[in-house]
Amino acid sequence: MYQKLTARLAGLILLAITLVPTACIKDKCSEERTYTFYTPVYKSKTEVLASIKNNPAKEIENPGKIYIYNKYIFLNDRDRGIHVIDNSNPSSPNPIAFIDIPGNMDLAVSENIMYADMYGDLVALDISDPKNVKLVKIIESAFPERQWLNGFFISGNGQMIVAWNKKDTTVTESCRTSGVGIFTGRHDVFFQASGTKSNVSVSPVGMGGSMARFTIAGNYLYTVDNHSLKCFSISDPANPVKKNDIMAGFDIETIYPFKDALFIGTMGGMNIFDITNPESPVLKSNFVHARACDPVIADDKHAFVTLRAGTTCGPATNELLVINVQNLGSPVLLKKYPMTNPAGLAKDGNLLLICDGNAGLKAYSAKDVMDLQLLKHSSGPETYDVIAMNGIALVVAKDGLYQYDYTDPADMRLLSKLAVNKQ
Repeated sequence: MYQKLTARLAGLILLAITLVPTACIKDKCSEERTYTFYTPVYKSKTEVLASIKNNPAKEIENPGKIYIYNKYIFLNDRDRGIHVIDNSNPSSPNPIAFIDIPGNMDLAVSENIMYADMYGDLVALDISDPKNVKLVKIIESAFPERQWLNGFFISGNGQMIVAWNKKDTTVTESCRTSGVGIFTGRHDVFFQASGTKSNVSVSPVGMGGSMARFTIAGNYLYTVDNHSLKCFSISDPANPVKKNDIMAGFDIETIYPFKDALFIGTMGGMNIFDITNPESPVLKSNFVHARACDPVIADDKHAFVTLRAGTTCGPATNELLVINVQNLGSPVLLKKYPMTNPAGLAKDGNLLLICDGNAGLKAYSAKDVMDLQLLKHSSGPETYDVIAMNGIALVVAKDGLYQYDYTDPADMRLLSKLAVNKQ
């Protein structure tokens, strides 16, 4: 019954694309259109939990969040799982395994325990031997908002969507036939259509990137969703216990810890929470900015916020904001810097690294925040997030995972790249 309900709802999801006619003569014309059908693949939750272990390394398909722990890189492949990469030699990173976690988007690690989301559940994995990870605990429905995907259940009643089967079908149709809102009569598929001239394809503590929605501070794991901040005690790392769930704002995107504070980036501003009492975060202040995608990082004196336009977040200007946060209760904007389409960022001492979208990676001297100096611009990759540590920058880009040596920031050089499988 559950599968039928899911399938029916899945059938209601249509990806509409404007079709371009290839030839029209008065009222009679035809064109070839390709429809891509997707059928959900289910497994029982028992099977899914049993498969959360090290499997052979897989090619990267859709890189997302990144985390460094000891000599290992853990790279999320959106909604599929986590790549385990031995980074003993940054010039030659070695993918050694893949952890299958359907619906995974975020992760964090502390004391050899990895915490990851599996759609609406939180799973804890023992990674003391990264080549032989073990599931030690699952908190079901820890993130109830993630039990839904585009309007339909992705897990429940013992079943879970783990993949989508894809089938392309090309047909010849009248130019008057619209590719928008067509139903095939089946309720287990949704599709996209493309004309011959319009082809579109369709989702002890380590360190995470600035786009993270999971973070660890002390003995606590903090997570954010669109509107809430959740707190889990990890004083016993293998036994996370949910302690609190508070309203933290609207359209939340990222979370970043610094000392006794959490900096939460939202589409409308930056919220700062005091975690002196770690189980009961208290809103300290709110800095409002134009509506935009908004990752944030911070140090003792300043918060650095990138605003990104041209997305679902809003039409704001593409820019970097530098904010004085010496008084956490009263953040003050110091300066704005124009950017191309910035996303993640990282700071190591006076070096500020910014992923500026399709403009690539930019390295700035932030010795004087009122006068940032561009030291190096590595153009090429469409960058998403970055971690900077010990002279090595790990950069997640649309086409793969890059590593740069920034020992001399003015001569930052590429060390390696793990490419995305383009098929």
